[in-house]
Amino acid sequence: MSAGTFLPRAEPGSATEAFPRLLPAIWGLLVFNTLGSQGGQLLITLPRTVVQMATMGSIVAAFGLALVVNPRVRIRPSAFLFLLTLLVASSIAGSVRLEAGWGSLFRCFRLTLFVATLWLISPWMGHAVRFIRMHLRALIMVLVPVGIGLFISPGNALPASNQGRLSGTLWPMTAPQVGAYSAIIAGLVVLLWMTQETDVRTVALVGGPAFGMLVLSHTRTAMLGVVVALAVAGLSVFLTSLRARKAFTVAAGIAALAAIPFGPLVQAWMLRGQDQEALSNLTGRTKVWDALLTEPRGWFEQVFGTGLSNKSFNGLPIDSGWLAVYHEQGWLGIVLVALFLLTLVIVALSRPPSPSRAYAIFLITYCLVASYTEVGIGDASPYLLHLFVAAGLLSAPRAVPQRTVTG
Repeated sequence: MSAGTFLPRAEPGSATEAFPRLLPAIWGLLVFNTLGSQGGQLLITLPRTVVQMATMGSIVAAFGLALVVNPRVRIRPSAFLFLLTLLVASSIAGSVRLEAGWGSLFRCFRLTLFVATLWLISPWMGHAVRFIRMHLRALIMVLVPVGIGLFISPGNALPASNQGRLSGTLWPMTAPQVGAYSAIIAGLVVLLWMTQETDVRTVALVGGPAFGMLVLSHTRTAMLGVVVALAVAGLSVFLTSLRARKAFTVAAGIAALAAIPFGPLVQAWMLRGQDQEALSNLTGRTKVWDALLTEPRGWFEQVFGTGLSNKSFNGLPIDSGWLAVYHEQGWLGIVLVALFLLTLVIVALSRPPSPSRAYAIFLITYCLVASYTEVGIGDASPYLLHLFVAAGLLSAPRAVPQRTVTG
């Protein structure tokens, strides 16, 4: 079942009729560009250079198609994109010294094309329903190969070398990536049901498998993110949606009844075979964070960072969106990222309750939670795409009617 079946269709004569047919392809290429180039035990080994060429080629293709649909380079004013553009400029300033090697300039080029493509498709940001449909469809297509790989070769999809965590076998995808995409799909589908935009059947057919993949990925950050984001987004429509109030009541009752019998299983899932010490230092993350923060830096590195890199420090993954920004883009990057997130939060809080506002709050909240232990908040990544969709949902005309589908 495609994502379009559980979203309302545009009313005849609405402004969404001008939505370019190539835009879903552009968006799919942007999502593909953010998949990365490593992770998982592949059934057919793909050279990393081939994967990188494919993902890099996708951003070039997305930019080219965006020029086709917007040859006059019309743009829509957006505080989010303006601040993101400033982040690109500061990233280039920090990278030109080549402290992170020539790869930093390559990553700056990619980020520049990424943001330029978002600017080119910005005139259609207000088509909130179309964008959320495109986004869900693209994320579902990302998980389809993961599901096929799990069916074909469970041993490779759930490798013992990675604690049995679900990862990609047809295309390189790490378990955290699988968990992140699964969480967004499952959460948005449940939220669509809460706001009466879909029915239980779709939740079972789309949200159910996505949640199953989230559980199999053993990604604690994604699980926490989707729970918190659903709670915050659900509360935003609590007073205006009877279904949301019923959902909260039922969820609270189930949680209370299941706390005792299923508590040990939940605890075992959270521990992932680790001891309390490993859990307390976030599987060694805090050691890397402490070393990064105590590293001596000159004024230039403090302001602009050391340039875009592979999100590692001394050969170890940073695994924190904020510390990765600080390391690569300096305090200026931290300020710019904080500003565009704060802008989205303020706009979301100023909007009256609506389904579009709830979806935007879900995406913003998830990105905020995930940024604590996941990188990408300051570079071309799924998180920036989530936030772009949120910005589009919040910029949609308030008077546009949306047909409600009862479940």
